[in-house]
Amino acid sequence: MNNLKRPRALRAGAVRKMGVLLAAAACIGGATLAWSHGDVTPQAVDTSALGSLGKDWKPENPYRGNASAIKIGTSAYNQNCARCHGIEAISGGIAPDLRKIDNDCAALKDAAKKTACVKEMDDYFLTTVRHGRTRNGAVYMPPFEGTMSQEAIWSIKAYLETRRDKPM
Repeated sequence: MNNLKRPRALRAGAVRKMGVLLAAAACIGGATLAWSHGDVTPQAVDTSALGSLGKDWKPENPYRGNASAIKIGTSAYNQNCARCHGIEAISGGIAPDLRKIDNDCAALKDAAKKTACVKEMDDYFLTTVRHGRTRNGAVYMPPFEGTMSQEAIWSIKAYLETRRDKPM
């Protein structure tokens, strides 16, 4: 009779050990994921080819469709944004997929409403990048104002507009 009970006890112990091992693996995996982003120190963006936009922040993207800005924005995005938002703006699930930022605007048929929507998305993008995003005291996106110029930020937006999920 004792021999019949022993395997059950061994199985219960093995299940507990397996649970502990899985929990440890999950903790290590989560830490590895967090560390995989590496050094997230913002990288300098050379916007000298674009000229200055001045001291006051522009309310709309002044570089929409500008080939030089898109080239600069592509490099700036890859150096500063891709580690969280994904290569070519295709998110791996850690942060929002920026190809979809203005999907709602693309679906609008009325030109005036579409223009207003794009302006609103420009404002949302600029506010988010400048001031970052925090929820319940946790920083989900750091602020970049003071680190990146508006020329750099708007050039990144110009690049993202070439990566849209739904063309305008």
